[in-house]
Amino acid sequence: MRHSDLAAHELALLPLRAFLGFTFCFAGLQKLANPSFFKASSPGSIQAQMHGAARHSPIHTLLTPLSSHAPIIGLLIAFGELAVGVGALAGLLTRVAAIGGALISLSLFLAVSFHTNPYYTGSDIVFVFAWLPLAIAGGGAYSLDAYVSQVMARRRAGRTAHMVDVERRRVVGSLAAALGFGALVTAGAVAGFGRLLHSTKADSTGDLSSGLGATPGASTVAATPSSPAPSTSPTTQASAPPAASRAPAHATTKPLPRGTKIGPATAVPVKGAATFQDPATGDPAVVVQPAAGTFLAFDAVCPHAGCTVDYEPGHRVFICPCHGSQFNGTSGAVEVGPANSGLRKIAITAGPDGQLYVT
Repeated sequence: MRHSDLAAHELALLPLRAFLGFTFCFAGLQKLANPSFFKASSPGSIQAQMHGAARHSPIHTLLTPLSSHAPIIGLLIAFGELAVGVGALAGLLTRVAAIGGALISLSLFLAVSFHTNPYYTGSDIVFVFAWLPLAIAGGGAYSLDAYVSQVMARRRAGRTAHMVDVERRRVVGSLAAALGFGALVTAGAVAGFGRLLHSTKADSTGDLSSGLGATPGASTVAATPSSPAPSTSPTTQASAPPAASRAPAHATTKPLPRGTKIGPATAVPVKGAATFQDPATGDPAVVVQPAAGTFLAFDAVCPHAGCTVDYEPGHRVFICPCHGSQFNGTSGAVEVGPANSGLRKIAITAGPDGQLYVT
């Protein structure tokens, strides 16, 4: 092989390494910087995403018990993505990082985007195969792995294979410790800045679960069927109020809607949203109040890959945090793909008792 061909061969993996490394670092830091990712009441939280994915994933029997430990799983994913990204960018233990990246992508494919249709519109399966060249070939000449190999080659004279191996492990360990420390400092700074930035923003999404004593990620919701309010007992003539102040004899109490009570209407901000759990399916759901007294509810599971959508009150749209699909805030219809169908609408009614009912 000519020298020019060798140089081109060594350069070929650099763009892939740079893209995958940056993307995974960004994904890990983004999760750590977003407090809503660990907030159970947020529709974009790891709890809501795991709960939504568990209902449709082929590995639902594994996801269901793990969903009770969602914050820990979220931290492991975030730091795993960061470690894989740093390893790929630096080219240190590149094969190990590539195998880790492929496993993370495969787990996300099985948990989240397995039912994406057509399959090539889901990014997770693409990332699985994108990591394979690095897992096979390593980081190439322009990597810390190559630098360590060159250093060891120069020091090999007069040393046994065991001595060289021990020194190689020591050098790799020192480099990994330095990169790990830098990544942890960066992660801490980004997470702190992210929480400071998010704390200055008003949260327009409430949580109806506080009125029911349940969380959006709970496995069941206690149904509370409504029933007509009992009529008041007749009073004696002596205790009856004056005729002028009594209600007409034909007046009746307005009956409550027949359905499942999900929480107080006051928990839904005007032009904002609140989350709840759909009593019919167990999916995370969201109710919006685009105008005072008007309530609309939708299944919050994106039909594209099963992620849980967020409500953006400024533009009155639902946005999927995984692949960017957007849905109309009043109809649930698709406005921006890759989703090819809208959010399922849920019938909801405000009762005279100030509660909202799924009917």
